[in-house]
Amino acid sequence: MATMVDVARHAGVSIATVSHVLNDSRPVRPHTRQAVLDAIEALGYTPNTLARSLVTARTRSIGLAVSAISNPYFTEILQGVEAGALEHGYSLLIADPHDDPEHERKVVRLLHERRVDGLIVAPSADPRGLVDYLGRHAVPAVFLDRLIDDTWERKTRAGGVRAPGDGGSPTHPYRFDQISAENAEPMARLVTHLAGLGHKRIGLVAGLPGLSTTGERISGYRHGLAGAGLPYDERLVVHGDSQSRAAEHATGALLALAAPPTALVTGNNAMTIGALRAVRDLGLSVPDDLALCCFDDFAWADLFSPRLTAVSQPSREMGAQAVRLLLERLASPDRPGRTVRLPCAFVHRTSCGCPEERRASGSRTGTVDRRATDGPGGSDASGPGGSADSGSGGSDESGSGGSGGPDPLGSGSVGADGPGHPARPERAGRTDRSGRNDPSERSGRSDHRQKGPRRDRRRR
Repeated sequence: MATMVDVARHAGVSIATVSHVLNDSRPVRPHTRQAVLDAIEALGYTPNTLARSLVTARTRSIGLAVSAISNPYFTEILQGVEAGALEHGYSLLIADPHDDPEHERKVVRLLHERRVDGLIVAPSADPRGLVDYLGRHAVPAVFLDRLIDDTWERKTRAGGVRAPGDGGSPTHPYRFDQISAENAEPMARLVTHLAGLGHKRIGLVAGLPGLSTTGERISGYRHGLAGAGLPYDERLVVHGDSQSRAAEHATGALLALAAPPTALVTGNNAMTIGALRAVRDLGLSVPDDLALCCFDDFAWADLFSPRLTAVSQPSREMGAQAVRLLLERLASPDRPGRTVRLPCAFVHRTSCGCPEERRASGSRTGTVDRRATDGPGGSDASGPGGSADSGSGGSDESGSGGSGGPDPLGSGSVGADGPGHPARPERAGRTDRSGRNDPSERSGRSDHRQKGPRRDRRRR
């Protein structure tokens, strides 16, 4: 087996030069670098990363802890993290915390014991144990998708934060970086879009309580209602806990109301699947009986009938940028923490009730609007945990996107199909077989199908 000495002799350079080429620890002339790389190739030399880590105290590995890895959204984030890590010569260790705080702390500890150089974590709904462990052990970390409440920052600036459960140990500084997509403004846009089609009762299937994404999307939902001049009705908000089965039950309960919604927004792709199952089991149809928009686009959203109008998150870019944030943290451990926000895209299809748009060739297509919420590169708030919402799309505290703010669609009272397409008026209620209006049915749509036994079940 070839050694560094063999490589140095073959390339006609010193062992130190070979080390500099392998570790990128010092600039090396291009022709000398190429000679070393040629020697490595000719001899089949493989660096001993374990031996190198003993000298450098670095393993060139990153730990990734995200729940629901099978979810297409997190799968794409994983692809972005992996690509970013490989680009910089890092390997990746992956664990699934299962959205359980205790299991989360366990897998983070195991990854840390594997001596990863840093961690990228999508926190659970109760991240106190996670923050405690990372802070006490000074583990470089980036929070991904789900952000940690900025009260940690405020307490740190006030004189340090004592992490929950650290038994009175010395306080540790808050120097974690965070990256997430915008949540509030894109959700407000979905609501405004549905309101522009004439819907006055718009329901929301929200995610797991405690997650920052859930709170921000509920905030965006409320801002969208206020911007459209519609009242907030807490009965129209249910929690699907970010899972398909829970969302199915929650949607069923929502549609069983005496005055159910005429349109529905789902908080992520898994809950969209659950909501569609509930609609199907009730014998209803999208969008004829219920208009639907969803947060999260996914590969087969265009294959549903109708095709799903959605908000698309920059998941791969988020993963790649998380790696860059972590590497910057490793290079400058004492710099302040940062929160980065990335803009989403509005993908206009037909589940909202809008007519199908066709290209000249006759093939179906969705309209993608990639207008950024904070500029071309998203927003970057300096300071740990600081709000990066410098425009519309902030949380409740940002004050933007609420009543009296700009219409996220930028269309005023014009319908969501654009100029020349007025907003649809609310349609009359259904008529039963005897010709009488059925007050138990929701207003705002008509139904030309006979009511079968499955529909009768929802009125019992």
